[in-house]
Amino acid sequence: MSDADRGVRQQQAGPMKRFHEILLLIGQLNYTWTNTESLLIYLIAGLANVDKETAVIIFLTLNTTRARIELVERLAKMAKTPSNRRQEILAVTQQLGKQAKLRNKYSHCIYSFDETGDQASTQLMAIFDSKETIKYGKIEQIDDAELARISEAIDQIMKINKSIWAIVERYDFPR
Repeated sequence: MSDADRGVRQQQAGPMKRFHEILLLIGQLNYTWTNTESLLIYLIAGLANVDKETAVIIFLTLNTTRARIELVERLAKMAKTPSNRRQEILAVTQQLGKQAKLRNKYSHCIYSFDETGDQASTQLMAIFDSKETIKYGKIEQIDDAELARISEAIDQIMKINKSIWAIVERYDFPR
């Protein structure tokens, strides 16, 4: 390959670097989220006093994150759950709920990139009804601040993951 060919490839790869950076970060967000959400299985098992297999069936029967978090919260709020355990679990589900908003945004949108892969935006796939009109497809840019926000969310989700594991181990929930 000639030096000229290498130069052209580097120019092409440079702008596409942003494209790949965004997709990699969103993939990491989804992976981290899914991995952490699945830990709710252990909280369900421990709080409902069932084995892991039963907790998996319960988890998979509930088809939204919100329903899974609500179940864990309701189980934690039962009178038989010791107060300190309840507070720990509710704190972690509250943190998970906060992170769910950003994760949902990036899981339920269309991505647009310019021809260089440098400028990126999302278009939300949701309809917003008012009394007389509808709006849909809100478009937002993915800039450096948004990438930092995604990275911070990933860090927070990883901390939530560790917190859930600590609860599971501390209270000897089924694994």
